[in-house]
Amino acid sequence: MDHLNSSLLPTNQSHFGSAFTQQVLPSLYLLIFVVGSALNGVAAWIFFRVPSDSGLVVYLKNMVVADLLMLASFPFRPAAQLGLGGWRLHVVICRYTSVLFYSSMYVGILFMGLISLERYVRIMRTSSSTSSSSSCRSRLGRVSPLHLLQSVSFARVLALLTWSLLLFCMLPNVVLTSRPADEQNSRHCIQLKTPLGVRWHRVSTYFSVGLFWVTLLVLAYCYTSIACRVYRSYRRVRRPRNSSDVCRKSNRSIFSLLAVFFVCFVPYHMCRVPYNLSQRPESGFSWETRFWLLQLKEGTLFLSALNVCFDPVIYFLMCRTFRESLIRKLSGRERRRSTTTAQSLSHI
Repeated sequence: MDHLNSSLLPTNQSHFGSAFTQQVLPSLYLLIFVVGSALNGVAAWIFFRVPSDSGLVVYLKNMVVADLLMLASFPFRPAAQLGLGGWRLHVVICRYTSVLFYSSMYVGILFMGLISLERYVRIMRTSSSTSSSSSCRSRLGRVSPLHLLQSVSFARVLALLTWSLLLFCMLPNVVLTSRPADEQNSRHCIQLKTPLGVRWHRVSTYFSVGLFWVTLLVLAYCYTSIACRVYRSYRRVRRPRNSSDVCRKSNRSIFSLLAVFFVCFVPYHMCRVPYNLSQRPESGFSWETRFWLLQLKEGTLFLSALNVCFDPVIYFLMCRTFRESLIRKLSGRERRRSTTTAQSLSHI
């Protein structure tokens, strides 16, 4: 959505183009489209063959869907840079694929927050049962609202609400980008919006950024609480082997998600604040400053897109059902290949 704000400038953003934004980034988007499609295709093939037996599996399945939708928007940008489709392709990007990209990104961010809360509840309950089974039973007798995050039915309701919220926020950006398009205004997305569309775009942008920062606070709280609890359990539990298993599983599950979140999404949201300020006509930013802020914004936005290649790693590390199903599929295929080879050799 940031590219829409750039059209508020009296100058054409193409004046800020560079080899990095016009040649390097389109090639990189094509690369991660190929890699991400392969990885998420395998993830979808595995996930949608296993039952949704936990809230975690429900959230992860929805992340796969969000990643596949984001991937669908990737080829349009390189195609536009190559001049395919003419000015009409830029209109398609403004009205549809950019909205799809950002909607999918923020849906994925929200599900990361839900997964962190689910892991937090699970690890807190597990470590409590390790420390004292009797006190654990007394605590588990009182089910808190957070414990509902592990319920399959409640997870499905949350998933539906998450998609509905983002669709309600983003779809008007499609409907209200309805002004007549031509070769002159097709590269200026804001000029394709109605006055209400311009206002809705700004509101939806602030809302989406707010969701990101709330999710970041949730992740920071969950990881800090888990780290403290695991450290206390490590010192309290008498059997080092058990405590090391708790540490290993906890770090593997939550740290992988936290690392992907910080690498992919934090740089972009840190950059977009000064970038958006620079796009205002009265900002007073020099041409050089606006140029480098655009390069930085485009580079960090690519990091956000790179999330589609990292998420399958999260699925493998966090979800035992996914991991065991994948290993079973691969080992079964390897056994069939070995059997076929042996049969072929026996006929020689």
